Amino acid sequence: MQPTPDAHHHLLALGWRDDAQTLAALAGLAAGRIARVSAQHRSGYIVATAIAREFPVQPPAAWTRRDCAPERRAVVGDWVVLEPGRDQIVALLPRRSLLQRAAAGESYRRQPIAANVDTVFVVSGLDLDFNPRRIERYLMLVRACGAQPVLVLTKFDRHPDADPTAALAGIVALGVAIVRVNAMDAASVAVLHPWLRPGCSVALVGSSGAGKSTLTNTLLGVEKMKTAAVRAHDARGRHTTTHRALLALPQGGVLIDSPGMRQLKPTGEEDLERSGFEDIQALALQCRFRDCAHGAEPGCAVRAALDTGALDPARLANYRKLGEEVAAAAQGFASKQTRLAPARAGKRAPATRRMPPGH
Repeated sequence: MQPTPDAHHHLLALGWRDDAQTLAALAGLAAGRIARVSAQHRSGYIVATAIAREFPVQPPAAWTRRDCAPERRAVVGDWVVLEPGRDQIVALLPRRSLLQRAAAGESYRRQPIAANVDTVFVVSGLDLDFNPRRIERYLMLVRACGAQPVLVLTKFDRHPDADPTAALAGIVALGVAIVRVNAMDAASVAVLHPWLRPGCSVALVGSSGAGKSTLTNTLLGVEKMKTAAVRAHDARGRHTTTHRALLALPQGGVLIDSPGMRQLKPTGEEDLERSGFEDIQALALQCRFRDCAHGAEPGCAVRAALDTGALDPARLANYRKLGEEVAAAAQGFASKQTRLAPARAGKRAPATRRMPPGH
């Protein structure tokens, strides 16, 4: 199955990529329509087949079952195949990236946030919302999915003298792009346009009140997303964005806006060596002993960096804390899969549904 030339043109505007894995998956399917998930609701999905063509569709029955893992269902940004003549999803196409976190609580469930994104704008205000340790958490989750992180510091107009360079020294050293903007000024946010070219998909993440919806409205050039003032005593927002939505931008790319996130739990799949702490990993390799705990051991390069001020103690503490959380999450998910295995073994796998020919 291949999209028609006209359909292919519309899909490119939605961020479609003709990669080998997707084309191989399409080759094994009968005829159908390709669409991108632009919104997700309890009753179903909204998909787009063109910039100005959105409509509701129903998910496969398997996705509605309680034992269906969240990451096996479509999420905003996913590409799906619709049954010809019906607004029904029949296939989920391979993903090139999946941004996710662990759901709140101790149930060890993964919560997908956005699929098939190239770049993630990690949005943080320069007011009381600014928290380097939370930013490091975001960068860990973004790097785990394979997308490029860009740190967008908003409210520069209100805090023009704020200089976060020292607080973000470890992140700066890793080459992560950091930009300061006035989210209400189109000229100011133009610095983000290189990541929003045609064919590019960008997700916005950040706490409520960071300015994500304001930034989205400015990039769109219209007041599409609802905004509200933050609380004065802690700069927290009021969750004006209630669901994730994929939006086509006049710059040519697509943007996925999402509600503010206050809990950022790792899924257990993160690799701290590639999650924004490469500077600490590089120091650890210089220690005299391979199993150095970075305490009182002689020849500890990490302790030496702390003593000279080259390494922020709070950054090292966050690295250790996140390492413990990742290990605990990995163990929790593995234990849950072990418990579920006997129940799943007794179920018959559903038959693969083939789509009828035609459009």
